[in-house]
Amino acid sequence: MAKKFSQEHEWIELEDGIATIGITDYAQQSLGDIVYVELPEIGKKLTKDGDAAVVESVKAASDVYAPLDGEVVEINEDLDVNPALVNEAPETDGWFFRMSLTDESQLDELMDEAAYKDFVEGL
Repeated sequence: MAKKFSQEHEWIELEDGIATIGITDYAQQSLGDIVYVELPEIGKKLTKDGDAAVVESVKAASDVYAPLDGEVVEINEDLDVNPALVNEAPETDGWFFRMSLTDESQLDELMDEAAYKDFVEGL
């Protein structure tokens, strides 16, 4: 599945019923150098638009929201030792967590890449 994007600058990629979530390149550029990432616990149930993680940069701390309802099944432990991965590869190796989805139809409410680019250009 092609990536989907939220208005809060999270990306979602679904594979075999598991969604990988991270922040977009636009978000990491806005934050600056990432120094710490607080990830959700495995097994935590997340609600769409609810708090999921926290990312801290040299500029500020920012919440990362769950773009969909579901349960955390994996976290990116590499971010504990190397939070700069979010800056280096925000939409690949710098992913935050993976979750099983409660309702895959919520993906229809998110933007595709072209719509997200238009959204960002309008900011």
